[in-house]
Amino acid sequence: MKIGRIDIDRPVILAPMEDVTDRAFRQLCKRHGADIVYTEFISAEALRRGVEKSLRKLKTDAIERPFAIQIFGSTVESMVEAAEIAEEYHPDYLDINFGCPTKKVAGKGAGAALLREPEKMTAIAEAVVKAVTLPVTAKTRIGWDRESINIIDVLHRLEDAGIEALAVHGRTRSEMYKGKADWNWIREVKQQARIPIIANGDIWCAEDAVAMFAETGAEGVMIGRGSIGNPFIFESAKQLVQTGVPLPPPDFRQRIHAAIDHLTLSVEFKGEKYGNLEMRRHYSTYLKALPMVSRVRNKLVREEGWEQVIQILLDYEAECEGYAREGKICDDTESLNDHSDKLVLNY
Repeated sequence: MKIGRIDIDRPVILAPMEDVTDRAFRQLCKRHGADIVYTEFISAEALRRGVEKSLRKLKTDAIERPFAIQIFGSTVESMVEAAEIAEEYHPDYLDINFGCPTKKVAGKGAGAALLREPEKMTAIAEAVVKAVTLPVTAKTRIGWDRESINIIDVLHRLEDAGIEALAVHGRTRSEMYKGKADWNWIREVKQQARIPIIANGDIWCAEDAVAMFAETGAEGVMIGRGSIGNPFIFESAKQLVQTGVPLPPPDFRQRIHAAIDHLTLSVEFKGEKYGNLEMRRHYSTYLKALPMVSRVRNKLVREEGWEQVIQILLDYEAECEGYAREGKICDDTESLNDHSDKLVLNY
């Protein structure tokens, strides 16, 4: 897949997710094989107003390359100004969010709402492409609802506007994250596209990534919720895609140490208070289905000292060693692939 100077064969990509794909998580996923990572999506209006929280989302490190900054907005003016600000942070490319279904975004006329206004979507894309020297890509859904699927029309409009690649989530806006992503529409988009297509939706394990490539013909695949608590999915998917030989699933030791690494990075970038606080939402996925985990999780979300949190995790690792000797550790493949209780996130 070629975007600007990036040329990667069948990349496995981290999707942009609000409150998830911050510097800490991006760098953790890079360590575990993500080919390209995206920032959290960033409000164009907030950037042009200089909102500090949004400006912080633009900060990256060299280890994250190649990376994309994703912006969203509902007007040409705000998106052009935001694109020019984002370009100053030197991403490898700039991505436009035309797919977020939440009220926070679509309810304000941005994200997936623009699927109902293709002319406006086109105008925004054209203006952003002209405003920056970076490659510009976009991410969207297949339509507003099942009665108004217009992804093929959107594809051609964005191609003509100068968009260099398109990520397609195989659901409509009205479906949010319910049901099953429709990979058939992604395949149809790929068959008609002149630009690279990145397939997104319901990749929960390495086998899903292989199936997505095979069923859609897409140049790349993008993983969102399937990476939460499971950054290993990138190296596992790449290994299986490239060699056909699966990696063994991460054991409890690897999962616990991934949580420790994530916490350490979070504290480094956000400070002890917020770095520790924001990690609390992640422990349930890192430790999913391990023995006696609810008791440990309760300790983790109450502890205010991040070094003490690490000690709790290390003590739990030692405890799990005993459970493993007794044969009480469940199959990690099943626990990581079970997404029945995955968080519904904005991306």
